[in-house]
Amino acid sequence: MNRTLIEGVCPVVETPFTTEGRIDLASFRVLIRSLAAAGVRNVMYPGFASEFYKLTDQERDELTGVLLDEAHRHDMIVAVSVPDHATVVAVERARRAVEQGADMINILPPHVQSPSGVAVRAHIRAVLDAIGSTPAILQYAPAQTGTALDATIIADLAATSPNLVQVKVESVPPGQLISALREAAPALSCVVGYAGVQLIDALRRGAVGVQPGSSFPEIYLAIWAAWSGGDHEQAATVHARLLPYISYWMQSVELIIAAEKEISARRGILDTAICRAPARDLDAEEHAMIDRFLVEFDDLLRPGSKAISIQG
Repeated sequence: MNRTLIEGVCPVVETPFTTEGRIDLASFRVLIRSLAAAGVRNVMYPGFASEFYKLTDQERDELTGVLLDEAHRHDMIVAVSVPDHATVVAVERARRAVEQGADMINILPPHVQSPSGVAVRAHIRAVLDAIGSTPAILQYAPAQTGTALDATIIADLAATSPNLVQVKVESVPPGQLISALREAAPALSCVVGYAGVQLIDALRRGAVGVQPGSSFPEIYLAIWAAWSGGDHEQAATVHARLLPYISYWMQSVELIIAAEKEISARRGILDTAICRAPARDLDAEEHAMIDRFLVEFDDLLRPGSKAISIQG
């Protein structure tokens, strides 16, 4: 079986919009190229950070196709996410993503109207069965979905579906589940989401990567390079600089989306910082926080700066 895995820094790619609120494919391509230029070797789309819940089916298909085309030109691994609630729709989308060339499928368990645990597991198994040997990541985001899974349940899913090879852990905090999964299902590896707020603890517990947003990957690449190179103190130092910002922005999904898009626009990666309504408007102090952030990390983010990217 294909054992493709996400390792290192795997941004969840944001969705650019024009001033009229339409998808901006030109900016989307620029964004993907900027990630490749920074040293990113894995990407995922569409996630919460992509505002997937504000896209039409046609837009999602078009953007996914552009991502696969552009990312594969730069030898990046692409995990296509299937966040659809209805099992029949999720199965269809997963199959189509594989046909389009997805390297991996990310499965977000159904959560609207609180489906039963039995129904959630049946949904996950149906998607895993539908994609054959294509490897899959199970996204566990209880804060965003309310879905309850534990290491035993996930290990059972992996035992019956060998193409389930990774788990994206976004529980708060993620550490205990990462450790429990190492015990219950040693063949599974974990990546940590939630903007990497608990990244250092996750790495200490054996996580093999992080899935942040896509507006400042250089910072995460610097942390990963230091950790992979054995300089755990330096990794923790850079993460400590980042933590006050991401811990504030992660108070809500819409807040970090708005902040990251503002950063991308100020960096000249996106033409606009527009989020589709309903969205979170940044106030004056939150804009000032972004000012401070860009000054704080000028050493990594300014054009021509060199954030070492060592990825497994």
